[in-house]
Amino acid sequence: MLDRFVEKIGKYIYFRYGFFILLSLSLFISIVFPQNDNFFMLYIVSVICLGIGFYNKPVFLVAFTVIVVCFRFSFVPKAGESVFIAYLVTYFLISFISAGTMLYVQKVKKDSLDLTKTLINALDSRDTYTSNHSNNVSSYAVQIAEKMKLSKDLCNVIRTGGLLHDIGKIGIPEQILTKPGRLSPEEYNIIKTHPVIGYEMLKHVDGFKKNGILDIVLYHHERCDGKGYPKGLKGSGIPLTARIVGVADAFDAMISKRVYRNDLDLKFALNEIRRNKGKQFDPEVVEAFLSIFEEKDIKEDHKAIKLIESHQKTKTV
Repeated sequence: MLDRFVEKIGKYIYFRYGFFILLSLSLFISIVFPQNDNFFMLYIVSVICLGIGFYNKPVFLVAFTVIVVCFRFSFVPKAGESVFIAYLVTYFLISFISAGTMLYVQKVKKDSLDLTKTLINALDSRDTYTSNHSNNVSSYAVQIAEKMKLSKDLCNVIRTGGLLHDIGKIGIPEQILTKPGRLSPEEYNIIKTHPVIGYEMLKHVDGFKKNGILDIVLYHHERCDGKGYPKGLKGSGIPLTARIVGVADAFDAMISKRVYRNDLDLKFALNEIRRNKGKQFDPEVVEAFLSIFEEKDIKEDHKAIKLIESHQKTKTV
């Protein structure tokens, strides 16, 4: 419940607009129907929006609350000083409670972001060869999602899921994780447990379960032909967010230098993604991904340029 509430009121700017709209509507109704006091709730709702919208602007919060009280008081017939004070106390209480709620919401969001960054830093500290991998995968996956015209909320889920997709590798022994040679079948089977380890680590974070981030962590190594792991899901049975991160993950793995091999040529990596369309990778996701690299898009699409340039900079670090 809290995570849904945080998601709904996290964008305080909309509440600023709401405050001015509701206050204007309240004044209009009060002027047109001066004898009808049944619309007082509009003033109260406007003050709630005021507290949420201007939680980080205390001067504006106080000034606008006083203005609302003055407007409200002016339309009350034969109201005395005690009524004005009562309105002032009541409306300040409402606006400050709303502002306090918004401050708490922002703290929850910051704590969630800090948790994500801490987990990623913990993973990066174990394997310097993949220290930028999570950031790259997140960036590529978001750009694929934007190409597919997915909603902003879903893009944000993919951004966080991309950052956390390999978090389960924290539970993989370091001698396997950083082994310079080819992994034995037994070692590879251990590596293949990292999606489940990551899921078990994060499953108690209620927000991650509800918004689909856990699906990315658990299913990003599933394949469209059903030969992936850990569940052997196939086709549309794999969550779309995991299919997107899966393509981004494979691409960055190919063009990044690893402890057991050098980075591969960009053209080779793109051909591998294309060759495995419908086998390992979702065809729709592949088409969206490859379109970013088409020559006409590279010339015209700033995001495509940014994607390539950002990776080139990362490789020089």
